[in-house]
Amino acid sequence: MPTPISLPADPTKFAGKTVGDLISATLPYIYVFAGLGLLLMLIYGGIELMTAAGNPDKLKAGYGRISSGLIGFVIVFISYMLVKIVETVLGVKVF
Repeated sequence: MPTPISLPADPTKFAGKTVGDLISATLPYIYVFAGLGLLLMLIYGGIELMTAAGNPDKLKAGYGRISSGLIGFVIVFISYMLVKIVETVLGVKVF
C-alpha cells in the first residue's frame, strides 16, 4: 500500500522570516556542497591527468579542472570570511 502524502505540520514555518534569515539558514549547506564539489573536481582532474597518456589536450583539461575547482573553493571561502567580518563589524548573528 503506498504511503499517503501529507502536508507539512506547520505551513507557516517561514512566515515572518526575512530573505536574510532564509539565506542564513542555507549558507552552511552551501559551504558543505562547495567542499564536496572541490573534492570531486580534484578527483576528476587527477583521474584526467593520470589517464592523459601524454596527450597535451587532456593534460591541459585536467590541470584546468583542478585549478577551476580550487578557484571556485577560494571564492566560496572568501565569501565565508566576508560574512564573518560583516557579522563581527555589524554585531549580527548570521549563522
